[in-house]
Amino acid sequence: MNTATVPEPRTAAALAARRRKTETALQRVGEAIARLRREKAQVSVAAVARRADVSRTFLYDNAEARSVVAAAMAGTGERRSRMLVEQDDEREAPWRERALNAEDALKAAHTEILAQRTRIGELLGQIRDAQAEWTEEAIQRITTENTTLKQRARQLTADNRTLDERLKAARSNLRFQDRRVADLEAQLADQSRVGPNR
Repeated sequence: MNTATVPEPRTAAALAARRRKTETALQRVGEAIARLRREKAQVSVAAVARRADVSRTFLYDNAEARSVVAAAMAGTGERRSRMLVEQDDEREAPWRERALNAEDALKAAHTEILAQRTRIGELLGQIRDAQAEWTEEAIQRITTENTTLKQRARQLTADNRTLDERLKAARSNLRFQDRRVADLEAQLADQSRVGPNR
């Protein structure tokens, strides 16, 4: 019973917000058409959508916006006004269908939420039951094992750090030895060139 009454204020608020948004958009559409007429510019769906900062879909789907734009286009001799009227029937049916689908999806979501809440309650009960079954000895044993594992992990981390440092030192020594060998080879090459000249 509670789940049926809770969404009503939210739905009313959402509908009111949507109405205000639509009214604001319609006002911008009217202002855009007036500006286009003052500028003697061509009235088109694209021009009105751009000037009013609304989508073309809004101009097609909203009956009032569609009729205002169609009238403005008819006044300027645009052929698109006929297209708007023709598309009215094509678009209205899918819109209604989407609204009904959304309503069905909302009802299904509420049912699913209720089922999930019930399941969560059952699982929490099972967790409490499982916790009650643990003996003090088992808890102590697991705590000891956990402490031992943490100590072992710390020891392995320290060992890993030591080995990493040794590896870096070994690489540094290797680079030094490579440079030393290269220097000695250069000296031998110099001596072998100097020797025959003597």
